[in-house]
This record gives sequence, structure tokens and C-alpha cells, in this order.
Amino acid sequence: MTIDVNRARALDGVAHGFLGRRGGVSQGMHAGLNVGIGSDDDPAAIAENRRLATEAVLPGATLVTLFQVHSADTVTVLTPFEQDGRPRADALVTDRPGLALGILTADCAPVLLADREAGVVGAAHAGWKGALGGVTSSAILAMEALGAKRERIVAAIGPCIARASYEVDDAFARTFDAADPANERFFSGGRAGHHQFDLEAYVAHRLAEAGVARIEMLGLDTYGDEDRFFSFRRATHRGEPGYGRQISIIGLE
Repeated sequence: MTIDVNRARALDGVAHGFLGRRGGVSQGMHAGLNVGIGSDDDPAAIAENRRLATEAVLPGATLVTLFQVHSADTVTVLTPFEQDGRPRADALVTDRPGLALGILTADCAPVLLADREAGVVGAAHAGWKGALGGVTSSAILAMEALGAKRERIVAAIGPCIARASYEVDDAFARTFDAADPANERFFSGGRAGHHQFDLEAYVAHRLAEAGVARIEMLGLDTYGDEDRFFSFRRATHRGEPGYGRQISIIGLE
């Protein structure tokens, strides 16, 4: 099966792709293009999937990923680091050609960013904790340190869990209300004591608030589209013992 590469118009001219689960060599519950080193999958299959993903976006590049921990921390990548030496962080930026910056997700929002004029790109893993903590703002600051200007940065938000699929409780909603009462607009009513949270819209809001003028939302629901995407929450709801991860990649040629 052909690898599924979703691209954003906002990032035209920049090597990038939000990849799904189609294609790849993994089997069973991880069937498809599972790139999650932390998953209970065949390491050889994971390595091959990561190679295939990189070649689909930036042939010949070196893939660089993180040990993601739902933080707001950003790493500036000047040279590749070993897989077992991955920094614990949730965003990475570079101005060096030949590096494929990769973010792994399975419901969280992958964000790819670029300042074409400066030749600076970034990628962020924005789960609710990282998004609330400011991971996208952290990535923008790191891009500026390499010469980017936030008013020139364009951003795209890839496949993530959609509002219709993302039920949260009152305590979750109160956490966002405590940060900013205006965050109420990212929640809609649900069953008693629960709400539906729009992660994608919240991430877009944080990008706009940081001064990013062009933001594209792909509007792809990882939970609702099992054929195309892995989903942590879907696997959890089904009581499955594991789940795969998809990857989003950006780099400079």
C-alpha cells in the first residue's frame, strides 16, 4: 500500500508531510507505518517504517526525533543525534539542510512550521499539556534564535483527535479555564460532567496569539478514521494492549 502523505498548502515549497498509517511493514495491531520506538512492535519493522517515511518526504535526509514527554521544551538541532540519545523535549527546530525533523503522534496535534525566507523550520508535538504549557511558543522562540521572524512563519496542524471524539471531564475544563477564562470557547457541551474539547482549534489559537499570521488546519480526526490513523484513545477504549504512532516530518533540502 502506498504511504499516505498529507501536505499543507501553507507549507508549499517546503519538504514536509503529515503521514498516516497506510503503507509500511508492521503487522497486527501496529499494521502499517508504525514509527513508534516505544511501541511493542518489531524493532526491524519500526526502523524500516522510519526509513520509508523519511524517503517519502525528504529523500536522503537523516531523521531526527525526540523522546517526547508532553513538555513545552524545544531542542535546536544542528547535527543529528543517536536514537538512544534523543533529548527529552517536544519540539525541534533547525536551519540545516538534510535533517528531517520528526514528531510522533497518536491523537496529539503535530505542528509543522517554516520561515522560508530565513531557511528555518520547526516541528512540535502539541498534546493538551504541551499546548497549554506553550510548546508552540517555545518552538517559535527557538526559530527566531536561528533568524526566523514570527510574522513570516507559517504553520500547519496535522491529524489529531477532533472535538467530536475528544470527551473530557469537568476537571480538565477547569484547568484551561484557570489559564484563561476565554478558553471556554474550545469546549462544547457533552454528557453530564463532561465536555468535548477542540484541541486543533486551541493549538491554532496559541499559534495566532504568538503572532503567526498563516495557520492551516488539516481537519483530520485520528480517532475517527481507523483506516488512516493510529489513535491512543481509540486503542484504550477498546482495551487493546498497544497502539502505533504516525509521524509528521519537515526539513530543508
